[in-house]
Amino acid sequence: MNNLEFDYLKQVLYERSGLVVTPEKGYLIESRLAPLARHSGLDSVGLFIEKARRTRDEVMLKQIVDAMTTNETLFFRDAWPFERLRKSLLPDVMAMAKTSRRIKIWSAACSSGQEPYSLAMTMAEMGTALAGWTIEILATDISEAMLARAQEGRYSLFEVSRGLPDSMLEKYFKPDGNGFRVKDSLREMIEFRHYNLLEEPSTSGIGPVDIIFCRNVLIYFDEATRKRVFTGLAKVLRPWGYLCLGGAETVVGISDAFRVLPGERGLFGLAK
Repeated sequence: MNNLEFDYLKQVLYERSGLVVTPEKGYLIESRLAPLARHSGLDSVGLFIEKARRTRDEVMLKQIVDAMTTNETLFFRDAWPFERLRKSLLPDVMAMAKTSRRIKIWSAACSSGQEPYSLAMTMAEMGTALAGWTIEILATDISEAMLARAQEGRYSLFEVSRGLPDSMLEKYFKPDGNGFRVKDSLREMIEFRHYNLLEEPSTSGIGPVDIIFCRNVLIYFDEATRKRVFTGLAKVLRPWGYLCLGGAETVVGISDAFRVLPGERGLFGLAK
């Protein structure tokens, strides 16, 4: 891959997904795009990128973004956000939304679905505490391939062994070939939708939202893109709502739309 091809790839990824790639990521580019090149009958990743640049083929460009988007995830990742959700966030939101008795949770950049299914299981485990309440879980991702996987709800033995308690595997999944599939009752709790975080959520039918999980995706963006995303998230979050980020992510020094919640790690509220 020459400099022209790399510069074009860098531009496409940044403009379409906010993803920043550097020359040091050459190994990652090769491993992610080599299967696409082979499938297209081309001898190298460089030739594949050059063809995409020359033809501006929309299918090829979407394939590139899909392939380069990091999709590492697991059930109940880091555990603490789901504990906080059950013990404090939901009770707080319920107190504020007692008139409508409706709560909306957004799992942004949901990848192959482990996070929204973890949210759905957390809700289901609350049982009668949510009786009479309408809980909406919206799961979005830029990758149509990942969304298709998430909607299907099929996971390998390896995937369900990562973070998912045996009791929940038995309760919310059923054997399916060499793996497991999420039961319909859980899948029906979630609306899956294609969405790019670079879009404006307030004009995309996303909000208003009570709780946003946007975890472990902003670390791949530069500061200007993070600020842009935070501005959009703030527009759809209800005044009492919560933003939950990954452990290595923060709004501090980037956005004044949110404030740090004292004593809370990775949780933020709207600026007052």
